[in-house]
Amino acid sequence: MRGKVPATIGKYVLIYGVLFITIFPLLWMLLASFEPHQAIINQANHGLLEFEPTIGNYVSVIREYDFLTYTKNSLIVAVLATAFSLAIGLPCAYAIARFRMRRSGVVVLLVRMIPGISFLLPWFSIFAKLGLRNTFTALILSHMLIALPFIVWIMIPNFEAIPKDLEEAAWIDGCTRGEGFLRIALRLSTPGIITASLLSVIFSWNNFMFSFTLAGRDTTTLPVAIFNFVSYAYIDWGGLMAASVLITLPIMILSLCLQKYIISGLTAGAVKG
Repeated sequence: MRGKVPATIGKYVLIYGVLFITIFPLLWMLLASFEPHQAIINQANHGLLEFEPTIGNYVSVIREYDFLTYTKNSLIVAVLATAFSLAIGLPCAYAIARFRMRRSGVVVLLVRMIPGISFLLPWFSIFAKLGLRNTFTALILSHMLIALPFIVWIMIPNFEAIPKDLEEAAWIDGCTRGEGFLRIALRLSTPGIITASLLSVIFSWNNFMFSFTLAGRDTTTLPVAIFNFVSYAYIDWGGLMAASVLITLPIMILSLCLQKYIISGLTAGAVKG
């Protein structure tokens, strides 16, 4: 009994310590987004909560920096890159799982492990020669390069966890393999598909490297738009924090709403035996 008390205390200290480290930057970002620029600069001279709140930073972000256009661009790239990756990745993952194509699965994993920056120069050269720089096509294809192997790798254990007997019963009833895939495998692997889709959208939404290199004036996405708040001699900290909140908030809300699907999707196949 005596040994359990220190262990319990240590557990809660560790949990709340990690929670504090995780939450504090987000809390500071949220508070700073309502703080005037000069108050942020002089924050060392006053407390974290000792300032007069203002929504001026958000008004400036939306009106002066064309934030809604950047949001639309990010949404187009994230949704289309994820949709095309799912269209290609789901059949690929199903084939690897059902036909035991282990080597193909390893190749997909290796592609996923290669740093994305390694593809930047080839992608830039190809799109420049094809005249596709500064287009949504370039951004969508470059984001698919990372999202596609990620979706395949997540979905392989999800399809492996589905009993093959269910599909064989459907075949006996007259379904083709394609119909079995659409009506049984996809429906039973819904949590995995939601998880893969969400993580793909998050990657695309937050991606800076590809967007910074390949995007143009009309295709600038949110992470690149953050640069508008940084100049050689001045940083608009209030606007920067407000924009960061607006970028982060949709993903946080979406993740919280789909939390149960994410957990079940990531653990699919973990106890398969």
